[in-house]
Amino acid sequence: QVQLVESGGGSVQAGESLRLSCEASGYDYRSAHCLAWFRQAPGKEREGVAAVYTGRGTTYYNDSVKGRFTISQDNAKNAVYLQMNSLKHADTAMYYCSISGGPCEADNDHGPYEYGMERWGKGTLITISS
Repeated sequence: QVQLVESGGGSVQAGESLRLSCEASGYDYRSAHCLAWFRQAPGKEREGVAAVYTGRGTTYYNDSVKGRFTISQDNAKNAVYLQMNSLKHADTAMYYCSISGGPCEADNDHGPYEYGMERWGKGTLITISS
């Protein structure tokens, strides 16, 4: 059974940085797949933040985080990371890690689409104070 566990959440000031980690287990990491981050702010729908297709290393980002967030993977550790710099109050949300087999259902304006993902972590909370 695929399990995803996020960590690295917390409370920081605007302008600071955080790095989220997601450790995955229970899947064949040697096969190409999509690893993605989503977030859900209070009172809003969940939105795609960033994704990486491990088959080619292709990355996708939501316009709102381009230039500030970087997604990366470590197959040896079965992990995906989200480096978040220049954080804004608007980045406050619960952040979720997700995975699916095959290429990402994503584009480089919206980032990943929720319908393409198969398994989800329970999330980690990020709070940015302005």
